[in-house]
Amino acid sequence: MKILLISPTFSGIGGIAQHVRGLNQYLKDSGNQVDVLSSDNSFTIPIKGLKNPSFMISSSLKVKFMKKYEIVHAHNIPSAKAMKNAKGKKILSIHGVFSEQVDMLHGKMTGNIFKKYETDALHWADAITVVSKEAKDHYSKLGFNVYHIPNAIDTNQIPSEGKRLFPKQIIFVGRLSKEKGIIQLLNILKFLPKNVNLIILGSGPLENLVIEEQEKFQNLKYMGYKTKEETLQLIKGSDLLIQPSLVEGISSTILEAMACNTPIIASNVSGNAELIRNNENGLLIDPNDTQLVIKSIIDLLSNKEKCSKFVAKSSNLIVNYSWEHIGKIYLELYSSLFD
Repeated sequence: MKILLISPTFSGIGGIAQHVRGLNQYLKDSGNQVDVLSSDNSFTIPIKGLKNPSFMISSSLKVKFMKKYEIVHAHNIPSAKAMKNAKGKKILSIHGVFSEQVDMLHGKMTGNIFKKYETDALHWADAITVVSKEAKDHYSKLGFNVYHIPNAIDTNQIPSEGKRLFPKQIIFVGRLSKEKGIIQLLNILKFLPKNVNLIILGSGPLENLVIEEQEKFQNLKYMGYKTKEETLQLIKGSDLLIQPSLVEGISSTILEAMACNTPIIASNVSGNAELIRNNENGLLIDPNDTQLVIKSIIDLLSNKEKCSKFVAKSSNLIVNYSWEHIGKIYLELYSSLFD
């Protein structure tokens, strides 16, 4: 099959970029011809609030001069205009509830503007997929036929050995932005025991805030963006992973922590709650309750039996989120568009 993947991000650390890279590799390994249209090869304005709109314009113009594909698979709403202009059967994958994400990042006025565009984009697609059950419910209530296909990870990338930098280390991996709960994460530092080190991996608009906090707290280590190999080694070598997102689809980082046998503390939002059952295979917390977050960290660090139970439960779940499983579902959806 000749397939075009369209995504605002492809080479970054974020969940959409990871998902598209994984899908791209799976499709190629399955014998398909795949091209990718992203901000890596399209003009964007590298200023907060302008990158996605500039990608929308440049990609929608560029795709008009591209060949015809059997499948045009766009990821998230900023890719929809290019999907509309491309030649081929059209699939739109939404990673979360897009209008809610815009509300949180840019305010309700901008969110309301994008709701109209979002509705138009959904009508342009021959098929719509979402990564979470919450998003499926949301878009189904708007009258659209939606397929639930969650994020996936490459389980073959999981290292056999972890990388430990401190006797006690907890880790956060992801975009350094408001919706990922970075502010709530940094708020725990004044209460975090001094012998517990917090490692932060990632980049984003709140990077300078993280750097400022690192100067105040010796047990905060900010390491910036790391390769997938080193990121997974650090996750596997950590005592636990903390994921305090305020909104979340199906987190690739949580899936990777599960595959690395690393216990997880995550915010009790819908995407996380699809993966984690509180006190069964992880802990779900309110990220705004700083004392609860600290209590949960100390509890897990001192309770090896509970950690072992969480890890065992998660290992049984992860097979459902491998690319070997999820990739086949995408290929079946592609084929169904020609029936």
